[in-house]
Amino acid sequence: MGGVGRVLRLLWPLYAALLCGQAGAQSPSSAEEWGLERLMSEFAGVQRASARFVERKYLKILDRPLELTGTLEYRAPDHLERRTLTPRAESFVVDGDRLRLEDARGRKRTFALQDNPVLWAFVESIRSTLNGDLSQLQRFYSIALDGGREAWRLSLTPKHPRMSALIDVIRIAGSGGRIDTVEIHEAQGDRSIMTVLEGSP
Repeated sequence: MGGVGRVLRLLWPLYAALLCGQAGAQSPSSAEEWGLERLMSEFAGVQRASARFVERKYLKILDRPLELTGTLEYRAPDHLERRTLTPRAESFVVDGDRLRLEDARGRKRTFALQDNPVLWAFVESIRSTLNGDLSQLQRFYSIALDGGREAWRLSLTPKHPRMSALIDVIRIAGSGGRIDTVEIHEAQGDRSIMTVLEGSP
């Protein structure tokens, strides 16, 4: 589970930042009633998206937050890529059912998602969100949307017991089709706050 937990913590910022990259592309009719379906429709239909991120991790073992920066990319239908630039270079790429990791020393590892149901479910939930597939997302999370279009907050609570042992809740806040911040609250008390910056460097 330690390895799975680390991979999930790497993937959450990718998930959040790519949502922001997609959100601005859709412009539903102003007559359409605001709600979860409309929010998801603002994420759907983009073939490619990129973003920069700044993430601060608040860990019980550290006196001050750890800051990470990097870039992210999504290409429909199933390519996800994250490159962390600071404090050390790391990258991972998801293609189809394969997840490839590379650390700062150039060491590479590959995971078959089908061999790990938790990772597989998590990656599929990212893809479903990027595609605006609400029904698929609801397979993995209990979802709550608060607020109106100008200031909303989406709360995702994992349904899978092994995932909920790692993550309590993810709170994504934004306005209209833009995500501004993402908070991840882990089961053991650590948390992270991501600020999403549109576009690649």
